[in-house]
Amino acid sequence: MDLAQHKEQSKLKRKENQKFFKRLKKMKSKVLDQLIHPLHEEVFAYTDCLKCANCCTTTGPLFTDKDISRIAKHLRIKPSEFSEKYLRIDEDRDYVLQSVPCTFLGEDNYCSIYEVRPKACREFPHTDRIKQSQLLSLTQKNVDVCPAVFEIIEKLKIELK
Repeated sequence: MDLAQHKEQSKLKRKENQKFFKRLKKMKSKVLDQLIHPLHEEVFAYTDCLKCANCCTTTGPLFTDKDISRIAKHLRIKPSEFSEKYLRIDEDRDYVLQSVPCTFLGEDNYCSIYEVRPKACREFPHTDRIKQSQLLSLTQKNVDVCPAVFEIIEKLKIELK
């Protein structure tokens, strides 16, 4: 699915997805994990994130202090310099990128700091993490960002019909 098509589909399914996520919130975490994790594996077996990179072009990760130190060291600059140059503090008092698309995303959709990228980037889209029930609001947002998450949720709807 191309990005324009994904955007259109996620918009069309928004109300349906809101109802579906309300239903998912009532499920036990272990059960939800057992349903979502195999779908994550299935979808990501044929998903090429480099063809998309919508997460990197439309949203930004949160940066932990560990992320800042690790990336600054990689870039051979001080953590304070890294923060000043690339980050800002958002309304939730979290470190985030000053702007999107991500500064470290190349035109070829490769990440220039991939080996040391933030934890949030390493774990995105979080559909393989345990305790999915605690991540449902994030997953619901990621349906709009990530075509693979959209597909995982569509497959989950079929499984739960």
